[in-house]
Amino acid sequence: MPEVEFDVRWPDGSQQWVYSPSTVVEDVFTAGVAYPVGEFVALTREAMGEASRRVQERWGFPCSRAAATLASVEATAARFPTGEVQVAGFRR
Repeated sequence: MPEVEFDVRWPDGSQQWVYSPSTVVEDVFTAGVAYPVGEFVALTREAMGEASRRVQERWGFPCSRAAATLASVEATAARFPTGEVQVAGFRR
């Protein structure tokens, strides 16, 4: 499966490269766009769910790294009840 990382800028200015086991994140997020924290988490949940489903279709088991990505994003987002998260770009 083609893996993708996306560069995220949190409301406090910190940066994080977020892993996706699938290019689905390129369909869900747009580089350069800022999303309200809650919307970013919801879209990440959607993207990681789809990515895991794609892995399961191909390999017969869900993707634990997609689940770990979602858990990491949710944990970081919990620190920011308000603000925006910018998706700065993608790399393969």
